[in-house]
Amino acid sequence: MIFGFLSQNLKTQAVAVAFSIAWLGCEVEPRAEEDVLARDRLAVFRGELYRCLTARGDALCELADAVLCGPGRVQVLAELSLEPECRRGHGGVYDAVNAGRVDVVRLRRALAGVALPAWPDGRIRLAADVSSWLRPDAVTSPERLFCLHRPGGGSEPQMVPGWPYSVVVALEPGRTSWTLPLDAVRLGPADDATAVTAAQVREVVTRLAGAGHWRQGDPPVLVAFDAGYDLARLAWLLADLPVEVAGRLRSNRVLYFPPPPRPPGLAGRAARHGPPFRLADPASQPAAPVTGCHQDRHGTVTVSAWHRLHPKLTARSGWEGHHGDLPVIEGTLIQLRPDGPLPRRPLEPMWLWSSAPQADPAHVTVLWQAYLRRFDIEHTFRFLKQVLGWTAPRLRDPAAADRWTWLILACYVQLWLARPLAADHRLPWQQPRPPGRLTPARVRQGFRCIHATMPPLASAPKPATPGPGRPPGTPNRHPATHHNVGKTAKRARTLQDARNKTG
Repeated sequence: MIFGFLSQNLKTQAVAVAFSIAWLGCEVEPRAEEDVLARDRLAVFRGELYRCLTARGDALCELADAVLCGPGRVQVLAELSLEPECRRGHGGVYDAVNAGRVDVVRLRRALAGVALPAWPDGRIRLAADVSSWLRPDAVTSPERLFCLHRPGGGSEPQMVPGWPYSVVVALEPGRTSWTLPLDAVRLGPADDATAVTAAQVREVVTRLAGAGHWRQGDPPVLVAFDAGYDLARLAWLLADLPVEVAGRLRSNRVLYFPPPPRPPGLAGRAARHGPPFRLADPASQPAAPVTGCHQDRHGTVTVSAWHRLHPKLTARSGWEGHHGDLPVIEGTLIQLRPDGPLPRRPLEPMWLWSSAPQADPAHVTVLWQAYLRRFDIEHTFRFLKQVLGWTAPRLRDPAAADRWTWLILACYVQLWLARPLAADHRLPWQQPRPPGRLTPARVRQGFRCIHATMPPLASAPKPATPGPGRPPGTPNRHPATHHNVGKTAKRARTLQDARNKTG
């Protein structure tokens, strides 16, 4: 049965980041591999990446090498043509991004074939989150949505037009800023974000099983989500997979225990929900059957867990149109409470929910520690944007944005594979780091030396003469179409409310 699926608010974030700490005994160094094996793995992946570039492949390949070997941050796409690894001009660089093609299906399989980070218990831990490519002034770019943007500095969150991308990564143990990207999907105006995320996780787990990373008898794959996801619906959509959903709940949520046993002979419909459990009301919280204390470098964290708690679902939003009674999706509720506040920041408890209804104390520890490792994906997003220039190009076509996104993810995976080969080419003001503990930025500083030992892939450019372009003073007779921002899918209830207002 398990293999059947193969066929088919700033405060809260501050609390969460403060909880994102390493626990004792998690300092796991990456496995020491021989240089030959690590070099072969990198060369094989680079060759498969080149074969995935089915149009403008040479230019795209050299563009990726320029991103990896450049000494500074990628800020302008045309500047990559000045790197020695890119033998095409700036016009060819833009032409490759706008008119090239990437075999995404094959590239996804190549990413699934990369050796996953090893955990002591052998369980695969994934994380999914959305990061936005903000395009507020691109009125001619279609398929933009209003994305939540937190400018920082105490400013209030803003809704800015852009392209949101859902990214799934594999997590690794220890204090690290590394993750392994496995998939990326751009959310469109007509997409149901929960359904798209569930389908994305399903495909990732299917590919991992097909690549041999998960076999029958292995523990379920643990997928960690942040607040904002419909955890119960995700667990329902992924119930036929060997997947366990874990994520954070907002502190104003209300869950319910199972109903008490029904007295015999009592008429009427059986109750579906028991006593409520209000996360913001300690009076409604009974004594936790699972408790524990964990010591870490920031102090002591008290962990409490309650079993078989479920949310009360309503026939709206993602459950609108559901046939039959709404399901009762039970899980384990976990509370993390720090015993001592950090300086200048009193911490409130963090609430987590897992789709495992009867998690024992050992499994509860696995769940909350895996969730804390989920914040490593934020380091990945920051590196992709600030160093590799993921959101630097001002592209108009969302298809070109997808193409550039996959190219940047492939660049990051190359850095991940090059970790055993990279030397610490640090700048004079940077502190030295021990072998095997280099950050993505440190690996990129030495990637040019590694690139020189890799087999050449791209062919030499052919001589060409640029076109004349539009004559000076000639107006543009084909202006680009302006596109609205926001969702385009209208639910039946929304349409009915609109008719009632107009009628």
